[in-house]
Amino acid sequence: MSAPELDGWTHTYSGKVRDLYVPATGRDGTVLVVASDRISAYDHVLSTTVPGKGAVLTALSLWWFEQLRDIVPNHVLSTDVPAAVAGRAMVCRELEMFPVECVARGYLTGSGLVEYQRDQAVCGVPLPPGLVDGSRLEEPIFTPATKAEVGEHDENVSFAHVAATVGAQAAAELRDLTLAVYRRAERIARERGIVLADTKLEFGRADGATVLGDEVLTPDSSRFWPAESWEPGRAQPSFDKQFVRDWLTSPASGWDRTGSQPPPELPAEVVEKTRERYVDAYERLTGQPFAG
Repeated sequence: MSAPELDGWTHTYSGKVRDLYVPATGRDGTVLVVASDRISAYDHVLSTTVPGKGAVLTALSLWWFEQLRDIVPNHVLSTDVPAAVAGRAMVCRELEMFPVECVARGYLTGSGLVEYQRDQAVCGVPLPPGLVDGSRLEEPIFTPATKAEVGEHDENVSFAHVAATVGAQAAAELRDLTLAVYRRAERIARERGIVLADTKLEFGRADGATVLGDEVLTPDSSRFWPAESWEPGRAQPSFDKQFVRDWLTSPASGWDRTGSQPPPELPAEVVEKTRERYVDAYERLTGQPFAG
């Protein structure tokens, strides 16, 4: 699935979900970030798209950037974008990105749970005994990861690894900002009946300042659970793409995750239910109907 050609912009990069462009007249410190309707799972970009997903990601990110503006500046400059990508694109400051995924966890699940069951710790942070899938942590923890290329897997690393990569001062700032963002977002989500289990942030530098970039607090980068059904000790219902992951690993898909074949196309029902979850997350969090 190739990135669209856009008047006035030159395509430079495509990630799992986003396409990046710079001005056709030459770099001027701005970049056009376009959220596609692509969806990824288990380090694969699926052949099936989820209609409207890019618009949900963009609208939700813009809403969250406003909620966090007093904690950390963000990279958004304008939403005046080409008509072909209106509603799912932002003109942003071009950042020098830190080579680390900044993850905050307030609940134990996913790769954090696997690591805890093995080491009684996550990314070198010791945790008390007796925790289960979905347990709430006494305090949120910073559990960074390496940035993987498309098709490869992020690897959890320690704070010491981050400090060795970007320097002790920058590592401490990234940790503190990540936890501050999580605490604010967790409170806001909880007030709206949603558990924010964990989230992944990306930061960069511009004019000497640390800036929040990429997307923020969407179902692609965060685990959102309905608060009314949260129950530690089992997998939680979610507003994210877990529905896609569950189908892919079910007998219905016929896909062998450990094999060499790419995942199959998603059935229409799975696509629609996934879209519903993304839209539901947006509407619950913002209190606004999704217009996309």
